Amino acid sequence: MNYLNVENISKSFGERILFEGLSFSIHKDQKIGFVAQNGTGKTTILNILTGKDQPDTGSIIFRKGIQVAYLAQNPELDEKLTIEETIFNSDNPILEVIQKYHAALENADDQKAYQMAFDNMDRHQGWDFETQYRQILSLLEINELDRKVNQLSGGQKRRLALAHALLTKPDLLILDEPTNHLDLDMIEWLEEFFAREKITLFMVTHDRYFLDRVCNDILELEGGKIYTYKGNYSYFLEQKEARHQQEDIEHAKTKQLYKKELEWMRRQPKARTGKSKSRIDDFKDIKSRAQQRRKEHRVQLELNMERLGTKVVELHKIGKSYGDKVLLDSFDYVFKRGERIGIIGHNGTGKSTFLNLVSGALEPDSGKIVVGETVKFGYYTQSGIQVDPGKKVIDVIREYGDYIPLKKGRQISAQQLLERFMFDRKQQYDYVEKLSGGERKRLYLCTVLIQNPNFLILDEPTNDLDIITLTVLEEFLMDFPGCVLIVSHDRFFMDKIVDHLFIFRGQAVIDDFPGNYSDFRAFDKEKGFESKTTADKVRKTWVKDKNKLNYNEQRELKKLDNLIHKLENKKVEIEEQFQGGELSHNDIQRLSADLSEIKKQMEDAELRWFELHEKLES
Repeated sequence: MNYLNVENISKSFGERILFEGLSFSIHKDQKIGFVAQNGTGKTTILNILTGKDQPDTGSIIFRKGIQVAYLAQNPELDEKLTIEETIFNSDNPILEVIQKYHAALENADDQKAYQMAFDNMDRHQGWDFETQYRQILSLLEINELDRKVNQLSGGQKRRLALAHALLTKPDLLILDEPTNHLDLDMIEWLEEFFAREKITLFMVTHDRYFLDRVCNDILELEGGKIYTYKGNYSYFLEQKEARHQQEDIEHAKTKQLYKKELEWMRRQPKARTGKSKSRIDDFKDIKSRAQQRRKEHRVQLELNMERLGTKVVELHKIGKSYGDKVLLDSFDYVFKRGERIGIIGHNGTGKSTFLNLVSGALEPDSGKIVVGETVKFGYYTQSGIQVDPGKKVIDVIREYGDYIPLKKGRQISAQQLLERFMFDRKQQYDYVEKLSGGERKRLYLCTVLIQNPNFLILDEPTNDLDIITLTVLEEFLMDFPGCVLIVSHDRFFMDKIVDHLFIFRGQAVIDDFPGNYSDFRAFDKEKGFESKTTADKVRKTWVKDKNKLNYNEQRELKKLDNLIHKLENKKVEIEEQFQGGELSHNDIQRLSADLSEIKKQMEDAELRWFELHEKLES
């Protein structure tokens, strides 16, 4: 049963064609993840589906009688209403049933009308509505129901809009980044909610675990075309890789055909026959296909940043409070070179405050913070970048630096860095006010990286970034040789980047856990993990199970994952150089020696990796 048919839609902005002739359908009980790079038409398609925009050509056909709800990134709510009034201010059919029941109570003489209203309350579970909306609001940490909407933060408004959309129980729910401003517990609850509810979803989200665990179909917009995949996000990645490999094979064949036809064209054939005319016309199409290139976004930078000394950052008996709310109390920690720490916890437990303390943007109430002489912070905050009107993208980044020094005397320019984060040369000379929210976040990230820091502090860096940009950022961070301190609700991102976690429990309780987010959740569920006041207690609890790795082995395994990834990339680079053209005898000898050394390092790393995994799984 089709809820929605999209038929041959096209959209252009001036001379720029976003897409042409797109068609797809949304069926009952589908849970679709919509994947696309920012700037390729993703937001435009959402706007078309929700009636905020119209296609230049084509049509959108909804099935008659279905109810559609939409969660926007910036929801429009009536600022004058209270939270509870907002819930009741909708065309939710359950509310109509409740209203008719109350009307029937007032007119008790009409027994037939009362019985019908009573039966409808049973049928639509109207009796439970108040319990349902109070539970959902509580799970989303919205508790003061008499507060006005204009008193809420941006994140609270989004959570209220999410609750409002869920409670309408629509046939089709369209979601734009539903996990933004949700903490990890809320995200996991929402995953379970969608898994058990019979609801049709069409969602845009950068949360790859959410896509993996909720979606049964993936719709991808790439190169102005729609590709459909019957499966979750993991299946999509496999099939997309297979599609790209097949496209590469076809492209190689087309290039060979192009060379052959080019030789024929250079002989200047006289187009006297219909056959030769047709061959000349076909040549144009072959040339176009042969010259098409798929943009590969990979960031492999051997940074030549200032080396961290033996002293990085030391926190001694740090305390921080706001009124009666204590966030930190006698907190001690000594950062080591190369550490990658993730921070998780509920909203309001002090995560961003901690980042501000470490970076020096905030002073502690008590205790002492000692920063090493060689430390250079790069701080990416949630507030983003503030730019004066009339500035171009390239001018913004050049205010912070013209290049990043690489090893072996090489360097990468501001222009090249922007290109690697998907700002092409034309877009680099656009005015910043033309950029979307996600593109501004990308530019802000580049302004942080161009300063060549050796201690990166990232506060929710994944918000508003598309999946392709996230992959680029992950590749950069996996090769980054300095310290990394991250607050993020993106579990996939945290699993890939961090060595261990600080868990902010609230009331100044901070646990130090040796592992990534998935390790922590598995351990939390298996062992009934309880809050401890010191990192030592946590570590002792963790190593009690002899089948688990100890703290140092956990860190070693994580580092081995990163090392093997880097070595594989270097191996591919050298093999590509062998295939790239003529090499001198000295070049061949040098590359062969480098390749042998890398293969040996890979063998050693993989052997140790298997040893640790055998111990882990024994």
